Amino acid sequence: MSLITEDQVVLDLTGADRHEATRRLGERLVASGRCTDLDAFLGDVRKREETMATGLPGGIGIPHARSAAITEPSLVFGRSGDGIDWGAKDGPATLVFLIAAPEAGGDAHMQMLPKLARALMKKDFKAALAAATTEAEVVRIVSAEVELDQPVMAAAAAGTAGAGAGAAGTDTTGAAAPPAAKRVLNLVGVTSCPTGIAHTYMAAEGLENAAKAAGHTMKVETQGSAGSTPLSAAEIAAADAVIFAHDLPVKDAGRFAGKPLVDVGVKKGISDGPALVSQAEQLVTEWDADPSKREAAVAAAAAGGSSGGLTSKVESGASTGTKIRQWLMTGVSYMIPFVAAGGILIALSFMLAQVALGEQGAIEIVKYGLTAEGKYNITQSFSALSLESWAGLLFVIGGASFGFLVPILSGFIAFAIADRPGLVPGIVGGSIAATMGAGFLGGLATGFLAGFVARWIAHWKVAKGVRGVMPVVVIPLLSTLITAGLFITVLGRPIKALSDALTSGLNDMSGSSALLLGIVLGAMMGFDLGGPVNKAAYFFATAGLATAGTVADAPQLKIMAAVMAAGMVAPLAMALATTVRPHLFSEPERENGKAAWLLGASFISEGAIPFAAADPVRIITSSVVGSAVTGGLVMMFGATLRAPHGGIWVLPLIGNFLLFLLALVIGVLVMTAIVVALKSRDTHLAEVDASATV
Repeated sequence: MSLITEDQVVLDLTGADRHEATRRLGERLVASGRCTDLDAFLGDVRKREETMATGLPGGIGIPHARSAAITEPSLVFGRSGDGIDWGAKDGPATLVFLIAAPEAGGDAHMQMLPKLARALMKKDFKAALAAATTEAEVVRIVSAEVELDQPVMAAAAAGTAGAGAGAAGTDTTGAAAPPAAKRVLNLVGVTSCPTGIAHTYMAAEGLENAAKAAGHTMKVETQGSAGSTPLSAAEIAAADAVIFAHDLPVKDAGRFAGKPLVDVGVKKGISDGPALVSQAEQLVTEWDADPSKREAAVAAAAAGGSSGGLTSKVESGASTGTKIRQWLMTGVSYMIPFVAAGGILIALSFMLAQVALGEQGAIEIVKYGLTAEGKYNITQSFSALSLESWAGLLFVIGGASFGFLVPILSGFIAFAIADRPGLVPGIVGGSIAATMGAGFLGGLATGFLAGFVARWIAHWKVAKGVRGVMPVVVIPLLSTLITAGLFITVLGRPIKALSDALTSGLNDMSGSSALLLGIVLGAMMGFDLGGPVNKAAYFFATAGLATAGTVADAPQLKIMAAVMAAGMVAPLAMALATTVRPHLFSEPERENGKAAWLLGASFISEGAIPFAAADPVRIITSSVVGSAVTGGLVMMFGATLRAPHGGIWVLPLIGNFLLFLLALVIGVLVMTAIVVALKSRDTHLAEVDASATV
């Protein structure tokens, strides 16, 4: 059967609003016998419209729904001379397609949307529809572009017919059984990103929404910075397939052995959720048809001996630059919890010290320690009733946490390169670098050196009798000796000198030099909103915290404040722009703008990605300028921050927080003004892929 007939074409569509116009189109389905309950179907369409408007730039409307009231996949076309508001930001819709699919006809629904989307991107297709003079001409034009594959059409029709026959009690004895309805899958997944802050959770939401839209169930384990609740053994056992969307190794990946697996980077989980779910469906079908694939996967997992817990994996086909970034960000991701714990504890200790001891509190409190003399020895002088004692206790614990920054950074860079063999030489080397005063540069050097040395030794061909002691004796012994020995005797002093020069340069920064550094870092934060450039600036700031140590007003703390403030600008500016000039944005963008308030306030730059994806030139240009302004002002104002993340939630920990807020507000206003100005000048909004708003 055809998706569209002459009875399903309205060349003079009218209506006071899109709901009335949709009713007119729906009535054609009732007349053709394809809709059994108009009100029920319109209710399903309206429910879909309430989720997200289906108007597209270029004068297009595509209301759609799956409904139990629809008997077969169908299209109804309407053309309006005056146009009808369908929620698109560039004006009313003149060409409207009502897409109707049976409730169990998910395949048909999913086929129609992308095929129609591709057709609507063709100017000649739209021009032909606008110029058509007869219903038959419209049917011919549409059928040439949007016809369903025959197996899907037949399955949808047979499924509906089977349901009707069962309800009517028709005797089907001896007849061929109708194809089964689409199988509902039970999916599980894992998401992670280098910093475990935003992409991890956005990917999880994208996958869960895509699975739900496809009629499946899915539960995702987010291996992020806030920790995760692991999937239970029962949930994994019941799963039909698994989807990994990750940039860090999946913890205890062996739990999922023997399951069909889709394994991609985390950004795919955000942008390509439906495609990943479709891949999982295909894998399940293939494994069901060929049980040997499942048996082979189980056997391979058993032979590989899943190590569980921490594992190391870098994309084998990645470029050298990508691998280096993955190694670095792996080290940073494991270091961040130490930074957060230590930095916040030290900041709180300074706050309490100022309350207890006045302006000199921050100077006095740094004298506390575990081996200090007299009252400054916290193990001997702590009093639960003394605010100064509490401040001293927080400082000592925070300082202890900070003491691990360089060793952990070094250890997990080596871990990313060489897996477990890299941990011992990496951590030991990092500790030596910290002790020698080489700072985070020393940690980077020992991390890479330890990783490559450990990987080299691990690939030695040795006698069988030695293999058993290689991982526990030979590799850690030799790799640690080589790494630590080379650093102490050869690399340590020049790297320390370089680190001292960098620290001295930062300490000497004032006026124009500090402003320039803030501008550059701010522009980097606003450029790709969570991408490699953004992460490079963030890495520079967080790594600098290791050098800052417990110094109260170190320049590295100003850099961290500048980077965080700049990273908050883009989502907050887009939230403000959609509020003050809503007519410049589509309904979905206005909804994204509401969420961007919280994302921006929480220092999640990715909250502006939906806007940048739809309009990259204007949004990124505006973001770079606004973020650069904020970064420069924060450096010039001298605001400081020890926490590596948190946004407004760590506001009490920010030094000169009023000036920090002023710089943030100025940057947000600058970006908002530029965005509004650029969009206001645009009288010919570009067409977008229809599938982006359905």
